[in-house]
Amino acid sequence: MGKEQYLVIVTGLSGAGKTQAVRCLEDMGYFCVDNFPPDLVPRFLELLGQAEGTINRVALVIDVRGGRFFPSVFEALDFLHRQGIKYEVLFLDAADEILVRRFKETRRRHPLSPEGSVLEGIIEERHRLQELRSLASKIIDTSELTPQELRQQLQDLFAGTEATPLQVTLMSFGYKYGVPLDADLVMDVRFLPNPYYVKELRPFSGHDRCVEEYILRSPAAAQFLEMFITLLRFLLPYYVKEGKTHLVVAIGCTGGLHRSVTLTNKVAAALHGEGYRVTVRHRDLRREQPDNGRFLD
Repeated sequence: MGKEQYLVIVTGLSGAGKTQAVRCLEDMGYFCVDNFPPDLVPRFLELLGQAEGTINRVALVIDVRGGRFFPSVFEALDFLHRQGIKYEVLFLDAADEILVRRFKETRRRHPLSPEGSVLEGIIEERHRLQELRSLASKIIDTSELTPQELRQQLQDLFAGTEATPLQVTLMSFGYKYGVPLDADLVMDVRFLPNPYYVKELRPFSGHDRCVEEYILRSPAAAQFLEMFITLLRFLLPYYVKEGKTHLVVAIGCTGGLHRSVTLTNKVAAALHGEGYRVTVRHRDLRREQPDNGRFLD
């Protein structure tokens, strides 16, 4: 691969959305190959070299469907490193119960448990992918994402990758729905006054001025914001120095509707314009809506 070329290794749990991800990357101009045997990486790159720079961005899906070929993925990554080829590992994840439901809805068999229970296959797959997940530079939890939301995240992460600074995703969430699987840093703000217990504020969200004013009226909220933003400004340059390209900062309250939303918005506003690509996601704002539009590989 040439100097300006870029490779994405797409992997993750079966049912977590790898097919949707590859379709999106393909629409973004990536040359994509699904279920790619990692042993063929050196030969494939040789072929790309013969394309004389006409193929600049490539995405290869490598996962447990490769069977006995899959363990050689680590040798393939080592080869890429030795050759000085720029690449990233994108890992798609989702909660076990979500994956089980997706398989049951589509009546598909799990590749590691074709005759047994889906959950057994998921557990075994997590075990086999554990080391590869630890090498991933980008992890996306698709548990509560629609295909459109996944597409937007991928566009934020991979559009114009060749000159991309650190991508910072600030995510609000509710602890009662679980900590995000893809979070790098997690901050608990349940110590702040909860608008849920104020009858007039309960129907609103952290986007609304009345809720925001109530939360920020607390001296602890103002002090927290100042200290947390200072901490992030200290940490981010070091993540860049270490080569990290994507950082997920999760801020959680009880339901993910009031405190975490307001504070996530405030942190995002503070970091905009400081040289990082900042995106905001409020994971649990739409929890009460019907579960439609979810996807499976």
